[in-house]
Amino acid sequence: DVQLQASGGGLVQAGGSLRLSCAASGFTFDDYAIAWFRQAPGKEREGVSCSSIADGGIYYADSVKGRFTISTTNAKNTVYLQMNSLKPEDTAVYYCAAARYMLCRVWTSYRYNEYDYWGQGTLVTVSS
Repeated sequence: DVQLQASGGGLVQAGGSLRLSCAASGFTFDDYAIAWFRQAPGKEREGVSCSSIADGGIYYADSVKGRFTISTTNAKNTVYLQMNSLKPEDTAVYYCAAARYMLCRVWTSYRYNEYDYWGQGTLVTVSS
């Protein structure tokens, strides 16, 4: 079976750190872009970060630049989102998604239903 699993969320105080993981089963990320999205109650889904393996492309939303880092394991089956200096406004359910043949330089043009796989989401709660 082909699956994505997001994990690593939890409760953290403002200023703290968490590392989220997006693990693939049944495929590797060589031909995919992996993107992190987040959605808080009553808010629109927001693109957070993107990594495209084929070209080494990296994208961060302005709201997380300098605080979050996306990385991929050498096996190209797990993508991490290291989140530092967390703020209460980072509180959301975080989702990872994979789009085959997408490059992150064009990721803003992709519709949600164009992603091939979605993880189940992991909740990040940042207390003030």
